[in-house]
Amino acid sequence: MASSQEIDLRAILNGYADEVRDGLVKAQKNVAKETAEMVRARSPRKNGKYAADWAFKKSDNGQVVYNKSHYQLSHLLEFGHALRNGGRSQAFPHIKPAETFAINEFTKQAKQVIDNAK
Repeated sequence: MASSQEIDLRAILNGYADEVRDGLVKAQKNVAKETAEMVRARSPRKNGKYAADWAFKKSDNGQVVYNKSHYQLSHLLEFGHALRNGGRSQAFPHIKPAETFAINEFTKQAKQVIDNAK
């Protein structure tokens, strides 16, 4: 039979785990929102549709930032591509800086959540 001390410890640990989980979910959403805004602001603008279509959504593993309707262009714009005349298009690195920001920002926010959990 479990003692009252074991039950109290289990409740405390479960409460801590719930607080950390909730904080990490909130941090994921905040960082995904900021990352989508950053990619949107840094995206090349010919007519603005590509830049405007950056969004984020919940996935099985957290949050994902994606381009809703022009996802095929992302790689071509980020790295450049071969042209018909044998030349190469200019690269517009707009995703990598946002990815670096997201990694650093989520790491920072995750540490804060864990440090501040009771």
